[in-house]
Amino acid sequence: MVALPQTLKGVLRACTLCAGLLLPTTGIAEPLFETRAGAAWVVDQGTDTVLLSKNAEQPLPPASMSKLMTLNMVFEALRDGRVTLDTRFNVSAKARAMGGSSMFLNETDRPTVEELIKGIVVQSGNDACVVIAEGLAGTEEAFAQLMNRRARDLGMLNSTFANASGWPNPNHRMSMEDLGLLATRLIDEFPEYYGYFAMESFPFDGRVPSNHANRNPLLRLGIGADGLKTGHTQEAGYGLVGSARQGDRRVTFVISGLDSEVARAEEAERVVNWAFRQFVQRTVVPGGTRMAEVPVWMGEADAVDLIIEEDLSLLIPAVVQGEIEADLRFASPARAPIEAGETLGTLSVSLPGMNPIEVPLVAARAVERGGFVPRLRTAAKVLLRDVLGTDDASPAEG
Repeated sequence: MVALPQTLKGVLRACTLCAGLLLPTTGIAEPLFETRAGAAWVVDQGTDTVLLSKNAEQPLPPASMSKLMTLNMVFEALRDGRVTLDTRFNVSAKARAMGGSSMFLNETDRPTVEELIKGIVVQSGNDACVVIAEGLAGTEEAFAQLMNRRARDLGMLNSTFANASGWPNPNHRMSMEDLGLLATRLIDEFPEYYGYFAMESFPFDGRVPSNHANRNPLLRLGIGADGLKTGHTQEAGYGLVGSARQGDRRVTFVISGLDSEVARAEEAERVVNWAFRQFVQRTVVPGGTRMAEVPVWMGEADAVDLIIEEDLSLLIPAVVQGEIEADLRFASPARAPIEAGETLGTLSVSLPGMNPIEVPLVAARAVERGGFVPRLRTAAKVLLRDVLGTDDASPAEG
């Protein structure tokens, strides 16, 4: 660890002062927001900053919120060309007999993939999920295995799937963090399909009641909400995976374990308002800023500047109880040859109560391996080290 350069100290101090953040208090994690949800996870998607995590890694019954994984499988099939939006699937007796939320499909129907997507998003159709599962994998059981395999590939390590719909099953579990990561994936990876989540109604073939609207309580509030999925079972309580965009910021969140639809709606709105009102995004270090100078071993130059290539923006709480801290880490000296833009170290910036943000420190220019004179100079340093007992000539952690 090295001392923080005065340039960075000045930038960080200026940002802190202008935002009014220097307050004589102690820690920010607890007083920022207390959610009534049993489990919750909130992320600012643009900066990848986790704003709230409560029991977020605990595998819990996800109810219909796990339909997002079924939709992910469909979107991947569309992207790979295995199906199109116009592809039609058969409806089995098993699909028609599914209870709970429904598109009211029967065996005479041949719905398109697009109709099934809308039925899952808006109607939360359990029957539509079974049709999708059987259409893509032959059986719902085989589809669940594909979901489990894909979840592991995506790093969702606290999720296991037993079916396509979220129907109660002791082997069907997801953590709120996994649900949040899945939601951010759907938004980032499939923008061409994300618009379905903002649909407020879908009266399929006239058989779905006209008053049967999308259960997402945020869509009609004018707060930038545009997705994603509600869920409810007796075991899981009431939950919501939601996302909202205001200006250049997008917040995605998961709440679960509420005791009523009203409580779910109120808590979801509270989360969105808090996430947008209590944080501000600041550029604390402009791209190209010189952060340090590191000696070069056996190079044509004795040293090279370390910079960050892009602006470092932080999402800063409106009330920060403590100063911004920063650490630089790099090996000193660096070994030649060095390419321009080569990563030689790390800048870690953290706020009290929040996870550190790490960005690479890169070489500002290339440094070729030195010729005879630099090698002779290095040999002299090695000799001095051996004679005088110094360690100036060999790389060490800085």
